[in-house]
Amino acid sequence: MMLLIKLFQFMLMFHAFYSTNSNPSKPNVILMLMDDMGWGDLGVLGNPAKETPNLDRMASEGALMTDFYAPNPLCSPSRASLLTGRLPIRNGFYTTNDHARCSYTPQYIVGGIPDSEIVLPELLNKAGYRSKIIGKWHLGHQTQYHPLKHGFDEYFGAPNCHVGPYDNKKQPNIPVYRDADMIGRYYEEFKIDKSGESNLTQMFIEEAIAFIEKQHQTGEQFFLYWTPDASHSPHYASKSFLGTSQRELYGDAVMELDYGVGQILGKLKELQIENNTFVFFSSDNGAALSGGAYVGSNGPFLCGKHTTFEGGMREPSIAWWPGRIKPGKIVHELGSLMDLFATAVDIAGMKLPADRVYDGSSLLPVLVDDKMNKNKTIFYYRGNELMAARRGMYKAHFWTWSEGIPTLHLEYCPGMQVEDVTTRNLTNHMAQPVLFHLGRDPGEKFKLKLNTAEYKKGLQFIMEAVIEHKKTMIPGQPQLNMCDKGIMNWAPSGCETLNKCLHGPPSNPFKCSWPV
Repeated sequence: MMLLIKLFQFMLMFHAFYSTNSNPSKPNVILMLMDDMGWGDLGVLGNPAKETPNLDRMASEGALMTDFYAPNPLCSPSRASLLTGRLPIRNGFYTTNDHARCSYTPQYIVGGIPDSEIVLPELLNKAGYRSKIIGKWHLGHQTQYHPLKHGFDEYFGAPNCHVGPYDNKKQPNIPVYRDADMIGRYYEEFKIDKSGESNLTQMFIEEAIAFIEKQHQTGEQFFLYWTPDASHSPHYASKSFLGTSQRELYGDAVMELDYGVGQILGKLKELQIENNTFVFFSSDNGAALSGGAYVGSNGPFLCGKHTTFEGGMREPSIAWWPGRIKPGKIVHELGSLMDLFATAVDIAGMKLPADRVYDGSSLLPVLVDDKMNKNKTIFYYRGNELMAARRGMYKAHFWTWSEGIPTLHLEYCPGMQVEDVTTRNLTNHMAQPVLFHLGRDPGEKFKLKLNTAEYKKGLQFIMEAVIEHKKTMIPGQPQLNMCDKGIMNWAPSGCETLNKCLHGPPSNPFKCSWPV
């Protein structure tokens, strides 16, 4: 009898040990950030093509966040804000070279993510997470800005967008990295042909699956930042997806990204770790509309990428966490990519550092406990200027602007003219802000009349939050002021092994021009 009792005790101990080591004590976190994907690109958000079955299913199994925003209408600043939890004007991802100008990190930019900023994987690593970025980094390409120097343990992707091809004389093709070293360049070892055919998205999917499987085997909780960029021009898709969409090449790219989401969520289910993994899908800014009919959709919203109208910053966003988030949930609480920083920290059982101002808050109260915060405010910045603010259903525009570069035929609001709103030149409305009720008028077409009771009440409600916001606003050192063609991707780490080092011009810094 005693032998049986001891055997039973041993089995209990073995079961406890196995359970602890096969399931991380802290949930995994996967953030999926698309590039230039619009709010209206998803079937669940009304796209008539209905070509995103996996994302639509993700929404039915999780929570669809209808009022979720990027912190900026352009790529690099939004990504910096997601990974720091702070607005671009705080973390330095803006320019003071001109007033209210969008700026980003092309390969001739000198700046990048400052060492003074705490990047999300740096915090999560302290909680025992292993972190990997797959896809586009875009927070600086010089050595000091490398992802592995800012908290990530693994890296497969590129420091810049896949724009090209270049001649490697005036400008080098963008390198692709495996961890610390480059392993090739876009358009060379990593092909993107003129038809748009490329296997890059499949590579990014395979990398994600392999990382998840590896982490499951080790029992170590993980943070995966999955950032494929096929939906950014020039669009691309693998051979099996080319020509399959009603929406031509852009749609092919979206369909393959949707497939990738399905593969990743399917792997989590296969490994039976879906209940222990928080997944969030979103985009870095609204769809770019300057390509005419060959671009994404921002649904009913005004304008697109580069602008602070709804089409430029409201994003298709889904939260997924089986067993914790009720399936089929619709969330109308205002949210931002910066909230994902605080949410991940909350999931890891940590607290935000107290030595700085954060612009996001954890989404767990509304996603898990149905506790909605109706007083959240969205601040719409372009560069160093607060262009607009939204609180509740009301949005006030303090400045408006919609013009691209006429000589390049860049139109950011094609076919969308609203008098005194889609102004071609930067226009100051501070004396009488333009006010919209986004519940009745999501397309920002009908301004509230001045001097009405609703206008005064709505504006007062917003201005209370704006005044408090400005009290804590201490701009960071701008990182996007200086450019230098001598520091482009001529000779990244690892180029010697591949015999791929190039000779660029000597360093000659100059002030960047941001016409957009």
